[in-house]
Amino acid sequence: MTIRSLCITAVAALSLAAGVAVAASYPEAPIVYDKPVKGVVFSHKTHVEKGLACDMCHNRLFEQQAKKAQENKDFVMESLYQGKYCGACHNGSLAFASNTRCATCHIGVKGEERSKTGGKTEKKGH
Repeated sequence: MTIRSLCITAVAALSLAAGVAVAASYPEAPIVYDKPVKGVVFSHKTHVEKGLACDMCHNRLFEQQAKKAQENKDFVMESLYQGKYCGACHNGSLAFASNTRCATCHIGVKGEERSKTGGKTEKKGH
């Protein structure tokens, strides 16, 4: 285990100890990015339940404003592969690598539509 992994594990353990305060302060609804491609989902809930504290990402990797990162020209998969944004943790050591399990985050246009309608799909004629 690397020093970085140990530090993140320690922060996660402290975050779990303060779980009530952390859990009360994050947006429940998933964020669905639409740039540079539509339908990329991020869930604060999933990450908080794994013991991550807000300051592990915010003001270091991401600003507090939802979807602000998608305005950056380098908010592309290649940057994640280089350890930026989600790729800081999704590197294959701390969390699944950004170049694996694509459908975990990339829900696509239809998935984005379902996320807006609560999972209901509208049937259209052919």
